Amino acid sequence: MSVEITSTLAKHIAEKIIKQPSRVITPDEPIISSGLIDSFSLMDLALYVEDTFGVRIDDTELNATSFDSLDQLASLIQSRKA
Repeated sequence: MSVEITSTLAKHIAEKIIKQPSRVITPDEPIISSGLIDSFSLMDLALYVEDTFGVRIDDTELNATSFDSLDQLASLIQSRKA
Protein backbone atom coordinates (compact mmCIF):
# COMPACT_ATOMS: atom_id res chain seq x y z
CA MET A 1 0.00 0.00 0.00
CA SER A 2 2.80 2.41 0.86
CA VAL A 3 4.38 1.95 -2.57
CA GLU A 4 1.07 2.77 -4.23
CA ILE A 5 0.69 5.89 -2.11
CA THR A 6 4.23 7.15 -2.74
CA SER A 7 3.99 6.55 -6.49
CA THR A 8 0.62 8.35 -6.66
CA LEU A 9 2.06 11.29 -4.72
CA ALA A 10 5.27 11.39 -6.79
CA LYS A 11 3.30 11.43 -10.03
CA HIS A 12 1.01 14.22 -8.79
CA ILE A 13 3.91 16.37 -7.57
CA ALA A 14 5.88 15.91 -10.80
CA GLU A 15 2.96 16.52 -13.16
CA LYS A 16 0.75 19.02 -11.37
CA ILE A 17 2.90 20.88 -8.85
CA ILE A 18 6.39 21.23 -10.33
CA LYS A 19 5.16 20.64 -13.90
CA GLN A 20 8.02 18.30 -14.80
CA PRO A 21 6.21 15.06 -15.74
CA SER A 22 9.41 13.15 -16.42
CA ARG A 23 10.93 14.10 -13.03
CA VAL A 24 11.45 11.08 -10.77
CA ILE A 25 10.88 11.78 -7.09
CA THR A 26 12.22 9.07 -4.82
CA PRO A 27 10.32 8.07 -1.67
CA ASP A 28 13.04 9.39 0.65
CA GLU A 29 13.85 12.58 -1.28
CA PRO A 30 13.24 15.78 0.73
CA ILE A 31 10.48 17.74 -0.98
CA ILE A 32 10.17 20.72 1.37
CA SER A 33 13.61 21.20 2.90
CA SER A 34 15.21 20.81 -0.54
CA GLY A 35 12.99 23.55 -1.96
CA LEU A 36 11.34 21.23 -4.49
CA ILE A 37 7.95 22.55 -3.40
CA ASP A 38 7.12 25.83 -1.69
CA SER A 39 4.49 26.68 0.92
CA PHE A 40 1.78 27.35 -1.67
CA SER A 41 2.48 24.01 -3.33
CA LEU A 42 2.42 22.37 0.08
CA MET A 43 -1.16 23.54 0.59
CA ASP A 44 -2.11 22.17 -2.84
CA LEU A 45 -0.49 18.86 -1.95
CA ALA A 46 -2.33 18.70 1.38
CA LEU A 47 -5.67 19.30 -0.35
CA TYR A 48 -4.82 16.63 -2.92
CA VAL A 49 -3.99 14.16 -0.14
CA GLU A 50 -7.24 14.90 1.67
CA ASP A 51 -9.33 14.53 -1.49
CA THR A 52 -7.54 11.49 -2.90
CA PHE A 53 -6.97 9.45 0.23
CA GLY A 54 -9.87 10.64 2.38
CA VAL A 55 -7.74 11.70 5.33
CA ARG A 56 -7.50 14.97 7.25
CA ILE A 57 -4.18 16.80 7.42
CA ASP A 58 -3.88 19.30 10.27
CA ASP A 59 -2.34 22.68 9.50
CA THR A 60 0.28 22.01 12.18
CA GLU A 61 1.49 19.00 10.16
CA LEU A 62 2.31 21.05 7.07
CA ASN A 63 6.03 21.25 7.76
CA ALA A 64 9.31 19.56 6.95
CA THR A 65 9.20 17.53 10.15
CA SER A 66 6.18 15.42 9.26
CA PHE A 67 5.75 16.10 5.56
CA ASP A 68 9.25 16.29 4.02
CA SER A 69 9.37 13.05 2.05
CA LEU A 70 6.92 10.80 0.27
CA ASP A 71 7.69 8.06 2.80
CA GLN A 72 6.77 10.36 5.69
CA LEU A 73 3.62 11.45 3.95
CA ALA A 74 2.63 7.86 3.12
CA SER A 75 3.12 6.88 6.77
CA LEU A 76 0.93 9.77 7.87
CA ILE A 77 -1.78 8.75 5.38
CA GLN A 78 -1.65 5.11 6.47
CA SER A 79 -1.87 6.03 10.15
CA ARG A 80 -4.97 8.11 9.45
CA LYS A 81 -6.63 5.34 7.46
CA ALA A 82 -6.04 2.74 10.20
